[in-house]
Formats: sequence, structure tokens, C-alpha cells
Amino acid sequence: MLREYDTSAIAEEQEFLDRATDRRDRLAGRLLAELAEEAGDAVERARQRMLRAQHEELRRASEGLVFGRIDATDGTVRHIGRVGLRAEEEGAEPVLLDWRAAAARPFYTATPVDPQGQARRRHIRTTGSVVLGVDDEPLDGAAGSGLVGEGALLAALGQRRTGRMSTAIATLQREQDDIIRAGASGPLIVQGGPGTGKTVVALHRVAYLLFTHQQMADQAVLVLGPSGRFLDYIAQVLPALGETAVVSATCDTLLPGVLVERPESRRLAEIKGRAVWQQALERYVAALLPRPRDLRLRWEGEFTVIPEPAVAQALTSAVQGRPYHRARSVFADQLHRLLAEAIAEQREALLEEMEQGYEDILARFDRSNGVDGSGAVDGQLSEEDIEELADRIAADPAIGRFVEAFWPTREPGRLLRDLLCDPALLAAFVPSLSPDEIAAVAAEPGGWSSGDIALLDAAADLLGDHADAPDRGRAAAPGGELVADRARRQRDWVYGHVVIDEAQELSEMQWQMVLRRCPSRSVTAVGDIDQAEAAHRHTSWAQAVRAAFGDRWTAAELTICYRTPREVMDLTGPVLAKAGSGNAPPRAVRASGIEPWQLTVTPGELAGAAQRAVRELRDRWAGGTVGVVAPAARADGLREVLAGVPVLTAAQAKGLEWDATLLVDPDGIAAEPRGWNGLYVALTRCTQELGQVILT
Repeated sequence: MLREYDTSAIAEEQEFLDRATDRRDRLAGRLLAELAEEAGDAVERARQRMLRAQHEELRRASEGLVFGRIDATDGTVRHIGRVGLRAEEEGAEPVLLDWRAAAARPFYTATPVDPQGQARRRHIRTTGSVVLGVDDEPLDGAAGSGLVGEGALLAALGQRRTGRMSTAIATLQREQDDIIRAGASGPLIVQGGPGTGKTVVALHRVAYLLFTHQQMADQAVLVLGPSGRFLDYIAQVLPALGETAVVSATCDTLLPGVLVERPESRRLAEIKGRAVWQQALERYVAALLPRPRDLRLRWEGEFTVIPEPAVAQALTSAVQGRPYHRARSVFADQLHRLLAEAIAEQREALLEEMEQGYEDILARFDRSNGVDGSGAVDGQLSEEDIEELADRIAADPAIGRFVEAFWPTREPGRLLRDLLCDPALLAAFVPSLSPDEIAAVAAEPGGWSSGDIALLDAAADLLGDHADAPDRGRAAAPGGELVADRARRQRDWVYGHVVIDEAQELSEMQWQMVLRRCPSRSVTAVGDIDQAEAAHRHTSWAQAVRAAFGDRWTAAELTICYRTPREVMDLTGPVLAKAGSGNAPPRAVRASGIEPWQLTVTPGELAGAAQRAVRELRDRWAGGTVGVVAPAARADGLREVLAGVPVLTAAQAKGLEWDATLLVDPDGIAAEPRGWNGLYVALTRCTQELGQVILT
């Protein structure tokens, strides 16, 4: 393997980096010049949005512009980078291959056993516009470690953590790349233990799909994470990869304008997460639809009756699987038409009555006016007359009040609250709940809890908006507005793809939230079923996704632990067994050389001991990060004495990583609900050093 001191290789790559940087700057300059021109019509404005996105992508590629190279056996050399750079000459090979391009894939997947036509892979380490070093990996059929770019990978893993996730496009491994580039036509469920790069895979898959499938960029991609802290941690990754058509949220923040206002017990969270609520809410909303009856309406002082059979037909035609308010709108249109036709028939009948007995007079009148009279007066309204009358009826406030009384508009929150607070309604529409469960739900205080959000979303979807447009949520954003900004504000936006991190935590009702936003089921869900801490009872992916996908989903697995050192992973086997898992921990690829240590103290000594331990860890890992994980009952007290250091429960720490972790009272974590799963999470947050404080 070529080392950093081989100055000829560094000089060679420095020359190429200089050329690529110059090319990038010239392309960016051309884009700026075009953007300075005045935008005219809608087509030109759309083109400018595309140019602006291209310029932003080039601007962000200043760091890590070039990071790799593959040399084919036929002598072809291709450099791999953050973005693609086309050559000056028409039809010439690109100066730089985008890492997402198909031609760049051997950089991630070629091995000595399967070289894919490649003779060598080179990782290029840079800072800004300077090449620091190179690592060459021959692909000549010799046995290897199975890691792609092992030197570059291990160097990256050994770097200090900053508290923000960074891109990993230079060090993606083959099993990760296979998932990143997998098809997106249906649900893909990725199982991966701690440190296997689940989040890296999920986010880089977003970038790959947006690069490969333009329609996804037009519709945006939704990224669901477990917490706001986690979303802050990953916030820089996708913008650094040049992607803006992305909405990041948690299940609690997915419903615009609705906030979680209070905590709830695990028992109630489990009850409200069950799939039975979807059908229960459907039945409840269906029960609120009006029933057919004669409708007596007043128009211009006269009463007209629309008979029950006509009303029944209009109701049946209006519902047809539509949301409540959309069906109401369709019914109102039909009622206006029915009333207009009934009024027209009444007028015709009245004229016919007036005509009887006056035939001779009418005939003489017609002859005196030169008309070949038949004695009949044409009182029929034309189709245009009836349409005009229906429009006038629709605009009449009194008719509007009548429709509102017959088929009232409803607010999702009030509708859901009425159901949840009424034991009789709960027993009628959610019969699978036990009397104790019904009493617990009905006794909850006001304000929304986390478990209510998915129910509220289902209710809002079943009701629909008051002015529900059939194609809403599918059109591209107008003007200069980013598609993600529009999608974020709109409850019923239809996304091109959904990526879920820590997907094992989703309840069955939260999976329904996902499906409503992506009915195509183009979903990538990554997680570790053994790290599940949510209140639901799922212990396998088949159980977790059955209500949403049935058996129609594809499984994939990440088996190698890159983050957590071998010394720590050796502790996890017994914890997994006590959690009831049949899975083996992922294989750690590196050792930190630091054995996990323990400190035993009394509860009274805990505060001082934790302060000293954190201070020592921060000194040892200066420039990096230190985190503390503790049971929920001790977290608040530790936050008061450990200023400047994140103190989290195991659930809050999920998905995060630090150079060093101080694990306080592991027995206390294990005693919590699903505590062995939580302890598995807590043990595996560090990249270098783990210390444990044991209480006696």
C-alpha cells in the first residue's frame, strides 16, 4: 500500500486536483453569468432554478472535490469526486465522475477476488485544495481484508467526532454501496447493528436516488429521524452532498401546525400505536356521514322537496372513497343541481296549469302577431339556464347554511378528542380495547401526546381539507420556491421516496403516516430491531412492518461494525441475549487499544465522580466529543452538575456517537422497560473509549 511519503503520487494527484478545481471554478462562473440574466417566462424561471441548484452543488464541493481514482486493466483512469465535471470538449470523457454515477461504482464494489476490470483503487486524502496523502489498493486477485480502501477507512474512523455527522462518500463499503444503489420500487428494510453505518447508508441513498431519479427531486424525499437532536446531528450531510429537495422531520413534527404538548405513559403509547385505530377511525368518520332523507329547501320564497331516493343516490355517488370534506363538496354540487332541476320542473308544471283553459285566447294572440300558434307556451329551461340557476343556488348563503346543517364541516382535533374522551364511543368503534384500556385512554388530560399525532394525522386524512383539490401535493413548486419548502407546509404532500432512520421505533400507526405520504411504497427503512425501545411489542421486522406492507418488502443487512471498537463490542453479546435477541452482534473491524473501564461509587458519590470522569475524558479527547448516558431517573440530576456535556437517556442517545462515552448506572438502564435493549444502545455510542460508573 502506497504511503503518504511517496511524493510522486501526491504530486500527481495534486496536479489533477488543481485541474479539477480550475474546471469547477470555470463552470461555476458560467452558471453565475447565466443566473445574472433576467428571467422571463415560467420556462426560463424553471431553468434558472435548475442552474441555481447546479451552482450551489459546485460551490459546496470545494471540500473533498476529488477523493478517489480507479485504474482499469485496459489503462483507463477515472477520478471520482463529490460532483461530476464535464470536459471542455464535446463528447470527451468527464474530467471527474460523480460518485453516484454508474461508472463510479467499481470504486466501491471492486475487490481483489472480484476486480470488475480494475487493476487498482486509490483513495486521495485532501484538505481544501491540498492533497495530503494517497492510499493505493491493488486489485490483482490477492486475498485481502474485505474492506474497501482499508487505510482511508480506518483513518476516517480514528478521527475526532465533532458532534455533527459528515459525508462518507470516500469510504463507503461494498455492502453499504449495494444498499445505497438498490432499486426503489418498493419497501427496503435494512437491519444493521450498532456502528454498521445505517445512517450513512440512509442519507447517501437519498443523494443517490435524487441524482438517479429526477421525479424524486420534483416530489422531494422525506427523511424521518427519531429525534430533533438526531436531525441536528445529520443536518449537514445532505446539503454537503448538494441535495436540497429533502424534508427532515420526526413522526412528532410531521403534521404541520401540531406540537406534542405533554408526555404519555408507555402503556398508552403502546395502545395508541396499534393498527386497529386506522379502521376504528375509518368507521367513526363513516358513521358521521349524513343519512338519506327528504330534504326541504327554500328558494325565492318557495319550498322544494328533494326526495329521499335522489338524496341517497347523491350521497352514494359523492362518497366513493373520498375524504369526508371532499365528498361533502361533491354532494353539495349535486344538491345544487338537483334543486335547480326541481325548480325548473315546478316552473314547467305551473306554466302548463296556466295554459289550460286559455287555448283560444292564446291562439288568437298568436295569429294577431303573425305566429302559427299551437296554443302552447314553451316554459322549459335550457341546459344553460339550469346551470346558471345551480350556480346562483350555490352562491346563496341560506343554501350554504342548509348544507352545513345537513353535512357539517369537522375539525380533526375536535373529532379525535370526542372519540378519545368518550368511553361509549371507544367501546363501539375500537372494540378490541379492554375496559381498562378504554378507561385509561378516556381519562387522559388535554393536550396532544406523541401517540396522538398519528391518530390525528389519520383523522385529518379521512376528513380531508375543506377545499380538497384532487391533484394537490403532486405539482412542482412555483416560482423560486424550493419544493422542500412547499412539501414541509403541506400535510398531504406525496413524496417521491421516504427514508426512515431508527425505523424499529415506529408504531403501526406511525407506519400508516408514512404510507399516506408515499402511497407508491417507495420506502427505505434502516434500523436495528435489537435496539428497539418503543412501547410497541415488536421483536422482529416481520412483526414491525406487517400492518403496513404485509409480506411485500425486501430485507437487507449490514453486518460490519465500523464505529464501535472491538473492545466494546465484546461486551454486547450477553446484553443481546438478555434482550431476547437471536442475532449475533455485528463484527467490529478495528480495535481502539483502550479497554473499557469501570468505577464503583455510592449514590451520594455519583455527582462528584461523574464530574471528575467527564473532565478526564474531555482532556483525553480534546478536539473531540464526550457524551453521558444514564437512566431517565438520574439524567436530570446529572445535567445540573455536568454543564456543557450532553447527558441523555438511552432512547435519546440512539443514532448518536462520541469519541468517549461515560455510561452511568448500567443496571438502572437495564431495569427500565425494554432496558436490555437500551443498555445495548448505551454501550455502543463510543468510537474510542467507554467508561462505566457502577452504583452500589
